[in-house]
Amino acid sequence: MRKNSIKNIRINEEVRRQLQEIIMRQLKDPRVDPMTSVTKVEVAPDLKTCKAFISVLGNSEALGTTLEGLQSAEGYLRRELARIVNLRNTPQIRFIPDDSIAYGVDMSKKIDEVIAQDESRHVPSPGESGEEGLEGGATV
Repeated sequence: MRKNSIKNIRINEEVRRQLQEIIMRQLKDPRVDPMTSVTKVEVAPDLKTCKAFISVLGNSEALGTTLEGLQSAEGYLRRELARIVNLRNTPQIRFIPDDSIAYGVDMSKKIDEVIAQDESRHVPSPGESGEEGLEGGATV
């Protein structure tokens, strides 16, 4: 099975959905933040290993403790995943921090700041409303 085959893409998405569900509903570790998301999963073509990209809403300390909690619960997560998803091999899960959501929020804030600065510099004068061609009672 190739890395980008349709089958591998479907397996990645199903493992991501089920892993997210197990973490949110069944995992009782207090170190795992309730605002934890599994953003992406990459299962190896041989189904032996998988990388789970984890994002946590909050600071980097919350992300660190969440990754510790998930790593210690890897056996439980793997067993539950094997029970739910019928694969030949249940992959060993490696948790990787994903900061793409935080990066996107930061970029969005920067774009909003630039737009606000641009609008504050360019304040239209009263005669600059875009109606120059319609003065004098001309109709369109």
